[in-house]
Amino acid sequence: MGQEKMNNAIARTPDQVTIGIDISKDRFDIHLHPDKVVKQFDNDQKGIAQLIAWIIPRQPTRIIFEATGAYHRALEMALGKAALPGVKINPLQARRFAEATGKRVKTDPVDAAMLARFGATMQPDISPARDETIDSLGELLAARRALVKDRTAALNRAKALTLALLKRQSRQHLNQIQTQIEAIDRARATILAANAKLKARSDILVSIPGFGAASAFALLIDMPELGSMDGKQTASLIGLAPITRQSGNWKGKSFIQGGRANIRQAIYMPALVAIRFNPPLKAKYQALRAAGKPAKVAIVAIMRKLVIIANALLRDNRKWTLEMA
Repeated sequence: MGQEKMNNAIARTPDQVTIGIDISKDRFDIHLHPDKVVKQFDNDQKGIAQLIAWIIPRQPTRIIFEATGAYHRALEMALGKAALPGVKINPLQARRFAEATGKRVKTDPVDAAMLARFGATMQPDISPARDETIDSLGELLAARRALVKDRTAALNRAKALTLALLKRQSRQHLNQIQTQIEAIDRARATILAANAKLKARSDILVSIPGFGAASAFALLIDMPELGSMDGKQTASLIGLAPITRQSGNWKGKSFIQGGRANIRQAIYMPALVAIRFNPPLKAKYQALRAAGKPAKVAIVAIMRKLVIIANALLRDNRKWTLEMA
């Protein structure tokens, strides 16, 4: 635990209420800290309404839940609409906290209690209310990624085909996938055009040489916090901040770890494009290579620089200029 988090934990007033919610397909397991109240609600619209009604009079400081794909989205939206302090955390964070506190038993009620304790001890930042449009775009993004994955697999299979029939079917399949991707891209553009705030954010991102509509789309959905953090937080969130390894006089190589892998994948290609067509970043890459840095390390540095630039531009609500890099 960092010193700042430790100080916050020590300074916490005893009457602060934290709620941990373990989410499964069918139900929510609830733990109210510090009173150790345990509840269960169904994971459906009626259950969510009952849960919100139960939470409101308890005035919690934080409501902690893990990101669980489709199972958490309706709850996240309901918490935002009710102006309740929801905090969505990465399951890895929760698992590491459980390991650090010696919790080996894993059941839904135990997980809910652990999440409540995590919130009370670590006091993570409260997540901003989620825009409903983000959920619609998120579904499109997930579908697009699945189609791109299918396209890659189909292209690889096509290389080994020899029969004319199978080659023809392969082309038809690839054409179908491409048609579906294009339909998703049109739907994305339509939804963005109807949401002035998201459209403005997208326009800022695509103004950065290297970013296209698809990569900007991924950043908008997978990193909604972009524009509200400092550079170090931004790099850490996606696992691009170098982690130092040092003990006494020994110093090992720094490395990157954790963070949101989807975002790293989304900005890899923009980094390669920026190395060729974004003059300041091209110069930075060449300087790193000239200094003896491996190509992979230099590319990671450009990826980190790109996302820091994107965060700064969104924070200042302005488009990219040559001076930004």
